[in-house]
Amino acid sequence: MDQPKLERLLRLMKLFTANKTQTVSDISLELDMSVRTIYRYIDTFREAGFVIKKEGKIIKFDKSSSYFKDISQLVHFTEEESYILKCAIESIDENNLMKQNLKKKLYSVYDYKIITETIVSRKNAQNVEALVNAIQNKQQAVLRKYSSAHGKDVRDRWVEPFEFTTNYVQVWCYCSEEKTNKLFKVSRIGLVDVLDEKWTEEENHKSGFIDIFRINSTNIYPLKLKMGLRAASLLTEEYPLANRDISRISDNEWLLDTKVCTYNGVARFVMGLLEDIEIVDSPGFEEFIQARIKRLNTKMGI
Repeated sequence: MDQPKLERLLRLMKLFTANKTQTVSDISLELDMSVRTIYRYIDTFREAGFVIKKEGKIIKFDKSSSYFKDISQLVHFTEEESYILKCAIESIDENNLMKQNLKKKLYSVYDYKIITETIVSRKNAQNVEALVNAIQNKQQAVLRKYSSAHGKDVRDRWVEPFEFTTNYVQVWCYCSEEKTNKLFKVSRIGLVDVLDEKWTEEENHKSGFIDIFRINSTNIYPLKLKMGLRAASLLTEEYPLANRDISRISDNEWLLDTKVCTYNGVARFVMGLLEDIEIVDSPGFEEFIQARIKRLNTKMGI
């Protein structure tokens, strides 16, 4: 198969994957190919094992197809997977042309609209897709009937959404009412209304800190842990982003020098490996662990 034909097939595949409103005629105009050619490609997809659904004049892939599920796994990268891929690509010599080609291909594959169709629950998919459009088009939005866990109220929020956390669980927004950046949980949004108004506070958009244990907060605490080989290996396997903040002291000793939003996340890890971890220059965390051990001993009657 020649490269232009392959590119057309891939572009058509991406459109069918996320298609909700476009007819074959619409797609033919967007891709600048004839309706007859599109139907010929549809036959090719069917022969390859894809299940094609037709709803009125709208044609799309059936997501129950095993082939679709395989592709969806290839399309999305979590933050940790992206970090690992970035490290692998960056390790390639700067003079190697393949390095830039790999980067371009990864960026072209990473398509927000496809991701929302494949990894977001049906309950949240409509709101995530609306937020994706708002972010891409730099538009303001209203989060209708947002249920706040802290404020214990349900009300509308006027925001400028600009960035998602891993797997679209939360979205960073500039909150016009409070004139600050806040994190909103997607599952607590009743409905997203995308407004015609464009962003006006883009220069103030700034996502908050999320630590290596995937916890976010406005509070940040320094943390140092000296670890044996076992603890260091388990840490980087379970939390790959820890690789950025870990250094080797010797063949059997490693130092984690990082910042955390709360001690709860790291405490769960440390409590299971106390014999292989030493707390260094972190009195706050040392007191936290001692208090937790004391509570456990009291609970067990020790």
